[in-house]
Amino acid sequence: MKGNDMTQEVVLELSEQVRVRYEKMARIRSRGENPYKNGYSPDFLAADLHRSYDEKTKEELEPLAARASVAGRIMGFRDFGKASFVRIKDRSGLIQLYVQKDKLGAELYAQFKELDLGDIIYSEGQLFKTKTGELSLQSEKIVLITKALRPLPEKFHGLSDVETKYRQRYLDLIVSDETKETFRKRSKIVEEIRKFFVEHDFMEVETPMMHPIAGGATARPFVTHHNALDMELFMRIAPELYLKRLVVGGIERVFEINRNFRNEGISIKHNPEFTMLEYYMAYATYEDLIDLTEKLFQHVADQVLGKRQVNYQGTDINLDGHWQRIGVEDAILKYTDFAEVMGMQASERSKLRDRETLLAYGKKKSISMKPNDSTGGLMMVIFDEEVESQLIQPTFVTHYPLDVSPLSRRSETDPFLVDRFEMYIYGREMANAFSELNDPVDQRERFQSQVDAKAAGNDEACGMDEDYIMALEQGMPPTAGQGIGIDRMVMLFTDSASIRDVILFPLMRPQ
Repeated sequence: MKGNDMTQEVVLELSEQVRVRYEKMARIRSRGENPYKNGYSPDFLAADLHRSYDEKTKEELEPLAARASVAGRIMGFRDFGKASFVRIKDRSGLIQLYVQKDKLGAELYAQFKELDLGDIIYSEGQLFKTKTGELSLQSEKIVLITKALRPLPEKFHGLSDVETKYRQRYLDLIVSDETKETFRKRSKIVEEIRKFFVEHDFMEVETPMMHPIAGGATARPFVTHHNALDMELFMRIAPELYLKRLVVGGIERVFEINRNFRNEGISIKHNPEFTMLEYYMAYATYEDLIDLTEKLFQHVADQVLGKRQVNYQGTDINLDGHWQRIGVEDAILKYTDFAEVMGMQASERSKLRDRETLLAYGKKKSISMKPNDSTGGLMMVIFDEEVESQLIQPTFVTHYPLDVSPLSRRSETDPFLVDRFEMYIYGREMANAFSELNDPVDQRERFQSQVDAKAAGNDEACGMDEDYIMALEQGMPPTAGQGIGIDRMVMLFTDSASIRDVILFPLMRPQ
């Protein structure tokens, strides 16, 4: 089928607005012109011109006879017959063009009048100030370099249809400066995280995305198959075990910013593919990482926002100073009515570690619990249901049960607990950290308990990683490590309600 015949066939199936644009494209081609030109590179960005000349008066600007070439997408027209004002947008912002029939000539002006909103053009001319004082370019040359065959949304204040925002992010970015600013901030946040760790003598690395054994966290993995090797592989749920292998190898301060994949639900806080920062620091404890985490968030706030007070969804969050630190069991007693409901006296804290008491409390409060969950697992169900949402200001929750922390170092003073913390802001887990388990015998036993749990039907349990145990047998220095969810961090610093607002292309159900 010839090109023009194909175009005609496509046009028949399109809306009126799109059909008209296809017809315009056909007329351009019939003149022997290419509506998708290359080789037109502007000398200036809109923001550079505004920065250089906005403060100059009309009288100051005229003697300079400053010339410029610009390029961008047409975002607005004002037609006055033989002259028009056109607003174009490049990556830095908007600039106004003044186009006159007398300057372009009748034929070229007629072609200019056929341009549409959304078309991308190149223009050359002289800068001047309008009567209202707006910096503009007197266009002496206009070239259509990309014909837009679909119209922009009618209103340029962002898309009102959330589904369209996420499915057609390119359209959202064209019309919404707020969306573009969110992702500019995201880029800046990641840049500042890198600077922070480099300044603290950490080395950035990349580790495998496909693993022969699902490990490093408790989560359901995505499964794939390598045909040449005829082996099952898992998209990584965490880089932890590979990063700790590097600590064994002598890279004593290491970090990675990359993707994790977890075959779990989708919500305003969860996307199956997400970005994590993980870092490990030899000769440190989880308490050292508490201090480092405060400094990291404060550094990012200083550099990205210029302040340590954040307003998130109408709530003021204070990132300054030292943040609250509280153990899991103390948090349950502080933020729930566990003691009152179970008639617990101050001397009866052991009831928090009694399975039957935990199950009874869950039944009285209508909290869904699995009878075969571990004691620590039952405790964490109560924490997740009743405590987490109340941790609005930055809070480090410490001393987690061992049986829900298979990779954490056991507490020296209480064998039921491990040296671990999670950090919460606005009721959301932002970070998970612990003093690492470096005892290979203990690690093998915990891996085995995970294998047993998996055999019993727990899809989130990790497997036995013999190579990792072998690495520990070589000797890993005392180490602390942490994972921080970059997407949730960006949500906080950009006041974004949903994780989909900070991921350029979030996973969506098929239309």
